Amino acid sequence: MQVFLQQVVDGLTWGALYAAFAMSIVLVYRASGIVNFAQGEMAMIAAFCAWQFHQWGAPLYLAILGAMAVAFLFGAATERVLIRPLASSTNHMPLVIITLGLMLVLNSAAGWIWGVQSKEFPTIVSGPVVTLGPVAMSRQALVIVGAVVLVAGFLFVLFQRTQVGLAMRAAAGNPDSAQLIGVPVGRMLMIGWGLAAAIGALAASLAAPQLFLQPNMLTASLIYSFAAAVLGGLDSPVGAIIGGLCVGVAENLAGTYVSWIGHDFKQAVALALILGVLLLKPEGLYGTRKVARV
Repeated sequence: MQVFLQQVVDGLTWGALYAAFAMSIVLVYRASGIVNFAQGEMAMIAAFCAWQFHQWGAPLYLAILGAMAVAFLFGAATERVLIRPLASSTNHMPLVIITLGLMLVLNSAAGWIWGVQSKEFPTIVSGPVVTLGPVAMSRQALVIVGAVVLVAGFLFVLFQRTQVGLAMRAAAGNPDSAQLIGVPVGRMLMIGWGLAAAIGALAASLAAPQLFLQPNMLTASLIYSFAAAVLGGLDSPVGAIIGGLCVGVAENLAGTYVSWIGHDFKQAVALALILGVLLLKPEGLYGTRKVARV
């Protein structure tokens, strides 16, 4: 039982990271109706920026905040320059191709600027593990869970209690009607992309000490995060959180207790979840079911 509980806690820690990445995917999908396949590379570049700021002498927490600011600006610029010119088209395939191209460009740019060798990213806190009953957690894991809780709380307050958040929801839900009542739809969509990039930057900076900083460090994590977003519903931030935690626990338990999966085949769990959800409940657990009049 102690081993089982430890695996569940470890799964929840990684699930919190998957939930953060899934929230960034959901924010972009709500804003533009597409899945940004460059989300992982944008977060990876931001983590490199945080590492670089720290190397230049900035305290780690300020370096991460600076990287989040850079990521916000880059995400907003990406929406304005690359996405918006084609946003009015009913065919989303060109936008998907743009995000795939951006993913390749950013991955190559990171290797060109910082090299392909792994770099050690410092932890925000260090010290002995914290024992919680029969299980143990590292202090970095506690920081990860706490940061995701703060991000979730921030998004809840933003979307439910502020005019900017309500305007963002209106712009994403019905841009034509929102524009008629004076909502600056373009600006709100830019903010949505910027927020998604900033959340991804935070998640990547928190994950970097475990994954080691290198251009392909988030490849596996983004597969799990896409699974979490699909499981929870691509238009539901709450679903992204619940989906991330479920995926984290499921892949950890499967890797531990299913002998033929092990550590090397855990990505199959995420792919199986994506396939199962798409077949049985395409809108996800908390996604909005779309009804078309024929």
